[in-house]
Amino acid sequence: MDASALLRNARARAGLTQAELARRAGTSQATVSAYEHGRKTPSVETLGRLLAAAGARLTAVPASTTVVRPSKAQLARAGRGLVDVMLLAEALPTRHDPELRFPPLTRFPARGAPT
Repeated sequence: MDASALLRNARARAGLTQAELARRAGTSQATVSAYEHGRKTPSVETLGRLLAAAGARLTAVPASTTVVRPSKAQLARAGRGLVDVMLLAEALPTRHDPELRFPPLTRFPARGAPT
């Protein structure tokens, strides 16, 4: 869940308007609105303060999945692949041919126009 949804849900559960939450948290209603609509992102400290003003708490819980760290062999293989792609890109011609080798596109009649 993102910060905007978290804040919106906490405020709704507390039965507060944006103005009431702003007053409790010591900020403006416009700022709360910007956070709730994702136009601004609050710092962790500010989000914690806003949630506390709504009677909620910001907590950290262990992730349900573990972070997979690639092995040195996997990183080396990916690096070689990247080098191959870069060498291929370098081998491609960099100048465009001034002559068009394909037939020009034909114009289609506008919708409803007689054909």
